[in-house]
Formats: sequence, structure tokens, C-alpha cells
Amino acid sequence: MATDTRIHDEVNLAVKKMMITESRLSLDPAELGDAEQLNGPVLRVTSVGLLGMFIRLEDELALTLPDGLFAGKNFGTVADLVDVLVPACAQQRGAA
Repeated sequence: MATDTRIHDEVNLAVKKMMITESRLSLDPAELGDAEQLNGPVLRVTSVGLLGMFIRLEDELALTLPDGLFAGKNFGTVADLVDVLVPACAQQRGAA
């Protein structure tokens, strides 16, 4: 269970950092809520920006995202993205 929490925290931090960078903000990741809209009053993440972040997240988290991982999914908030990435990361690291 501690490994799951550690992976969740690591993924959450990586996602928040990338969202902040993509939105060109000067904000501490701890200040960004999990329920923050990806394209709302604070964050400005486009679909093209999101695709680029997936590639950077693979490098940042040292994992390979399966091709179909995002198929049919809608991402409205930071948590939506984290919730999809955590199980993939845990599985590749043998924690699932």
C-alpha cells in the first residue's frame, strides 16, 4: 500500500509540474488542486499540449504508456489524468 501511495504521489507531482509548465504559470505544484480543470480559469492545456505531455511523462516517469491507454477517455481535471496513469505506472514497476 505504501508503494501505491508513493507512485500516486510521484505521478501526481509530475502531472502537476507539466500542467503548470504547459500553462506557462509560476505556481508551486502543491497549490494546484487535483480537481483543477485542464482548460479552465487557471490551467490552459490544449489537446496538442496534452499529447506532448504524455510523451514527456513517459520520460519523466520512466515508463511506456500503452497505445490504447487513453482511448475513449475524457480528461477534464488533473485527477482524471493521474487516475489513468497511476495503474499503468504501478503495473510497469511491478507494484500492481
